[in-house]
Amino acid sequence: MSEATDKVSGVRDLPIFPLPMVLFPGVPLPLHIFEPRYRQMIDDIKGTNNLFGVSYLEDGSENEFPPVGHIGCVADLTEAQTLDDGRSNILTVGVIRYRVEEYLERGDQYLRARVSFFEDDEEDPELLRASARDVSELFIRVARAVRAINDERANLPHIADTEPQRLSFLVAAAVELDTNAKQELLELRSTAERLDRLQGVLSLFVDNYEERARVHELAKGNGHSGRKFEME
Repeated sequence: MSEATDKVSGVRDLPIFPLPMVLFPGVPLPLHIFEPRYRQMIDDIKGTNNLFGVSYLEDGSENEFPPVGHIGCVADLTEAQTLDDGRSNILTVGVIRYRVEEYLERGDQYLRARVSFFEDDEEDPELLRASARDVSELFIRVARAVRAINDERANLPHIADTEPQRLSFLVAAAVELDTNAKQELLELRSTAERLDRLQGVLSLFVDNYEERARVHELAKGNGHSGRKFEME
């Protein structure tokens, strides 16, 4: 049993928080809680297991909540700061993905659903390590170029030795993709396929950003102002 499955051992249902974003396992998500129903939700989970589900619901959607069968990610409440007016700022971390089996009617102000949890399927570890190495190298190249463009000097994260499934989630959360594409990556049960898709995305980005970084450095060397490039 993994640490993630151990975290949700015995959990059969979850409060569901629909949001216009995708949460991945292992990725932090800060939230500002202001609606009364979600204030109540946070109070309720503090008294139990600190867990709730984050489900993607597109802004402006005609649906009031995501459909049965959709995939979301469990959020673990790790920090909470309650403000004087009852609002709160919280920090959560993604734990494990779930599939909504049915919504439950228990008189709560917020959605609650019966869920099943899952992780990626077992795959060839040697192939996964090779794919993860390629993705991490491309990601570091893109990140290094973006930091050069924006004149940032902080050290880059060391991700080369990160376990492949975890790496795939971290990179999926960080790359510039539309939210529907991120949701597709979340739903995949193959680490290899997720890494393959990310490698394709990063391969499209890397030359462009490295060229921008090169031009930026040349402009600085010629005495021009350091204009920052916008991320596409």
